[in-house]
Amino acid sequence: MMVFRHADPRLPFLWEDAAQPPARWHGRGEGPAHYFSDTPDGAWAELIRHEEIRDPDDFGTLRRAIWAVEIDDREPAARPALAPGTLTGGPATHAACREAARALRARGATRLDVPSAALVPGGAHGHRVDAGLKTGPPRDAGTVVLFGLRPSLVGWRAAREGRPSGDLLTRVRHFD
Repeated sequence: MMVFRHADPRLPFLWEDAAQPPARWHGRGEGPAHYFSDTPDGAWAELIRHEEIRDPDDFGTLRRAIWAVEIDDREPAARPALAPGTLTGGPATHAACREAARALRARGATRLDVPSAALVPGGAHGHRVDAGLKTGPPRDAGTVVLFGLRPSLVGWRAAREGRPSGDLLTRVRHFD
């Protein structure tokens, strides 16, 4: 399965220690936790949401590497039993998400599959070519979280210093 993530162009695409700042599915000292999106739009939306970007003119200041990373889709995936609003909510929901992730990890989970918190339902789409470039059908985006060191993962840099398309901003689930 190919997944995507953004990173500072000067840094590797994976964390290698527990010094990673806390996020939705892991707390301080619980890393590394690797967050991937199942679409490039999802990876960009995570950055836009996190940075609270609401003006497309701000996209010109973004310079992020986009990585395509192949992961083993046979690794068992846990799915936290949380309300949709908790799975996709703002920072106030992170404590509940971390607690659910801790419980799943205590039972042996090394991977979570969850809905994208950053893209609205149907907010992901690809493109096709049919008498020119056309927007592909909409679909819901997902996030894959892998816990622990992952030295066997291979990533391909799809863009060294890219930025998202301006039309993505309307599909981002912004913090309230």
